[in-house]
Amino acid sequence: MSSTHIPFLDLVGLHSEMEEELVTIFRAALHSAAFIGGKAVQDFENGFAHFCEVGHCVGVGSGTDALRFALMAAGVGPGDSVLTVPNTFIATTEAISQAGAHPEFIDIDERTYNLDPEKLSEFLETKCDPDPLTGRPVSRRTGRTISALVPVHLYGQTADMDRILELAEAWNLIVVEDACQAHGAEYFSRKNKRWQKAGSMGKAAAFSFYPCKNLGACGEAGAVTTSDPDLAHKIRVLRDHGQAEKYYHDIEGYNGRLDAIQAGILRLKLDHLSEWNRQRREKAKMYRESLCSVDGVTLPAEPSWARAVYHLYVVRIQDQHGLQESLKAAGIGTGIHYPIPLHLQKAYSSLGYHEEDFPVTERVAGEILSLPMYPQLTRADQENVVQSVKDYLAAVRRSSSHLVRQGSLV
Repeated sequence: MSSTHIPFLDLVGLHSEMEEELVTIFRAALHSAAFIGGKAVQDFENGFAHFCEVGHCVGVGSGTDALRFALMAAGVGPGDSVLTVPNTFIATTEAISQAGAHPEFIDIDERTYNLDPEKLSEFLETKCDPDPLTGRPVSRRTGRTISALVPVHLYGQTADMDRILELAEAWNLIVVEDACQAHGAEYFSRKNKRWQKAGSMGKAAAFSFYPCKNLGACGEAGAVTTSDPDLAHKIRVLRDHGQAEKYYHDIEGYNGRLDAIQAGILRLKLDHLSEWNRQRREKAKMYRESLCSVDGVTLPAEPSWARAVYHLYVVRIQDQHGLQESLKAAGIGTGIHYPIPLHLQKAYSSLGYHEEDFPVTERVAGEILSLPMYPQLTRADQENVVQSVKDYLAAVRRSSSHLVRQGSLV
């Protein structure tokens, strides 16, 4: 076993660098006893709204809360279907189900791993009928009216939003972005002729601040971004037991508030986010330049309309587990995001999907591997990762060549 240790993610190093500043946040909360709501939460909400170029940010308890509340506030509810992708973390579909709706899936683009707009168009045109009153699609598969669409900006790169929004407008669909992995990612809208931030393009967007994210709390946290003041107000009511004024409950809500200590930590880290994202892009460039000519590995594609922030650096290789085990033996941590597509998860067996229903997602799931990626990743450690990938692929080629030679002698 190698003595090298390169973690998949280094949260200890990040927080050690900021320890004194972080402790100051905790002390301030202790001295003020302002643990829920208050100035710390408002300061973060204002700062993150400005960062995402939207009118409003509402802090909540998690990314799952953020997506659930956004869907509910936008009018999604029991009896509806919501379209999303099967190549995402289960929180995306949990939020849909917990809003009372039913998830349905659209396959992904093989280059970006995000929702494929052409497959979305095909689904709407060939597997749905328009509701004569609302114009919304009615799924022939389920008989349900589809009210919303959740494109996931996976691995730190935006989906192709111009085409998605065009289709949503044509079919009267609400668009709520799942931006939980895309803090600061940008999309060049050919329609609007400008770069737009993830979280600013749909009716609303959900962000997670789980500790591993590009902007991570020291615990659970999330937020909804929107430029719709009415929707923001509804989410503030939903997150706080349905009350707009203390003890006056217009609806039955939830306990989904962002606590003040996490908000203070996030506001402190927000000042570093653009630089951390720049560093991630630099490290992605190093991987790309070092591995682009290596046979046997497919690197992330970044279209001209995207500025990814590389929450994850995901490569594809034929023997996913072989490379993972080889890197593990070399002391290098990796991850698989995600090994089992949602339509094949036991939790969703009742949806009635089967193998080969979403062939691109299923093919990708068996080949993807996430390499170490974080702002503090050193050049030397990256070079070690690159060399270990090359060594593994060279060994595979030698083994294949040997088998071919043996076969020719038989």
